[in-house]
Amino acid sequence: MATVELTNDVFEKTVTSPGITLVDFWADWCGPCKAFAPIYDAASEQHSDVTFAKVDTEAEQALAGAAGITSIPTLMAFRDGVLVFSQPGALPAPALEQVITAVKELDMDVVHAEIAKQRGASESTE
Repeated sequence: MATVELTNDVFEKTVTSPGITLVDFWADWCGPCKAFAPIYDAASEQHSDVTFAKVDTEAEQALAGAAGITSIPTLMAFRDGVLVFSQPGALPAPALEQVITAVKELDMDVVHAEIAKQRGASESTE
């Protein structure tokens, strides 16, 4: 599966869709981004059940700012609309594979229960 370019118009709809979405925040002038691109593209070919997306931080500065991107490349992983991983830096292929496997193996019932617990704790301290 080829990677999809995300813009501000489609970002939220894409990352909140059911399933797994990986998002690579990058820029054309970024050396580590260029080194990571073929690794990311190869993984997209191996995992047709995962949406691989890219955000050009130069073209989408407002989106990158809203996502809190301070260093590129930054990889984010969303599962069923929940941000479950975010890390700056280019990953080698084995590390990217570990991230994908870990996201696939998440028990989302546990994740949602933890989110609800955290929300309850923050509401009780207000």
